[in-house]
Amino acid sequence: MRKFDTKVQYLKYKVLREVARHSWDDTLIENLWDIPKSIAPGKEPTMRCCVYKERAILAQRVKLAMGGDRQNPNVIEVIDIACDECPAAGYEVTDSCRGCLAHRCEDVCKRGAISFDHNHVAHIDKSKCVECGQCAKVCPFAAIVNRKRPCQSACKVKAIKINDDNAAAIDNNKCIQCGACVYQCPFGAISDKSFILDVIDMIKKSNDNKDYKVYAVVAPSISSQFTYAKLGQVITGLKKLGFYTVVEAALGADMVAMEEAKELSEKGFLTSSCCPAFVQYIKSSYPTLVPHISHNLSPMAMLAKYIKETSKNAKVVFIGPCTAKKAEAKLDSVKDYVDSVLTFEELQALFDSKDIDITTLPEDILDNASYFGRIFARSGGLSDAVVEALNEQKIDFTVKPTVCDGIEACKVALLKKSKNVLDSNFIEGMACTGGCIGGAGCLTHGEKNKLEVDKYGKESLEKTISDAISILK
Repeated sequence: MRKFDTKVQYLKYKVLREVARHSWDDTLIENLWDIPKSIAPGKEPTMRCCVYKERAILAQRVKLAMGGDRQNPNVIEVIDIACDECPAAGYEVTDSCRGCLAHRCEDVCKRGAISFDHNHVAHIDKSKCVECGQCAKVCPFAAIVNRKRPCQSACKVKAIKINDDNAAAIDNNKCIQCGACVYQCPFGAISDKSFILDVIDMIKKSNDNKDYKVYAVVAPSISSQFTYAKLGQVITGLKKLGFYTVVEAALGADMVAMEEAKELSEKGFLTSSCCPAFVQYIKSSYPTLVPHISHNLSPMAMLAKYIKETSKNAKVVFIGPCTAKKAEAKLDSVKDYVDSVLTFEELQALFDSKDIDITTLPEDILDNASYFGRIFARSGGLSDAVVEALNEQKIDFTVKPTVCDGIEACKVALLKKSKNVLDSNFIEGMACTGGCIGGAGCLTHGEKNKLEVDKYGKESLEKTISDAISILK
């Protein structure tokens, strides 16, 4: 059964799998240069102009699978040699232009960027065009199209530019590390660094969890992934990989909901702190709103902190859909609690690197959190949880949330707040469309994932947030 949305994801997975396989066997160094050949064998190319370029690109993918450029603070990197096929022309007039008399495109252009030749065909002066897109909107023949690169279209914070070599370049000052460009690049030329080797090394050195215990903290969006197997089988598979136990990050979400509800009632206005990409967007684009960011840790960090405080010498690996979580784990406020981060893509590679067929495994139990903690994974779930937490704590405060589904919605809400025209007292910010279920590190993306998360939430034995966190006392 197909496990990925795209062939780009599958290619990335194959590299991760082979790197992990050799790492388990302590044979990575001697086989390093053989991995590209094993994935692109023979003399005939299947992806690029020639097999030699395919292998050169694969070698760069191997480097990313091994942690990438450690000097680059961004967890998202561009593979320059893989990025050379996309047009970068912006708005263009196509052959569909009929040379009409109306000239609506010219009239709407405030920069005077549109002119006409002797055949009355429109042309766009790139030196004047600001790519507002108004000409495309008014053309009755849809003759004006935007040939913007997929990565640039995906990046709503405008962190991607085109360098002199016609390759994408990331502005680290603007990038929120959400990974939207990673998922949307049709050539896989942009990818997140992997820390899969760190996790393997962590597990191996634990001496079967005798010297220290390695905890796997899984995001609630895991319920929408690995759909070819049962969730209980995934949990068994994680323990088979060498993790001591598996804990729901949703339990951390329950903890956050309780604290965030109290903080909101005390301050009167708050923006959520659960999505690291959203938090980074506020810091980089709306610094005046930084004081309004919730002072609570994210569910990942909150639960990891609890584990570290209650289990001596524990190591914590977060597994989820998010590339930005890899950046969050490096923050001074988080790095003491979270030792590493893996995506669901990387977890699949880990399973297969050890030849673990999770469909053949017995089911284990994962039941640590409430319904409300589990629905943090989709847009709107956090707001629902805060309302519930206020009710359970009998706090008299009415929440008027603005639920931001995707970074564009976040941008609108934050802009309104910065101008004091936002009619709400709580901003739930999710950088990915749909929430965490739309994260770049997911195996699959789609509306059905929301349904799976809701179903998973309803299966929780702990029906209230208070019931869920009572086990922590």
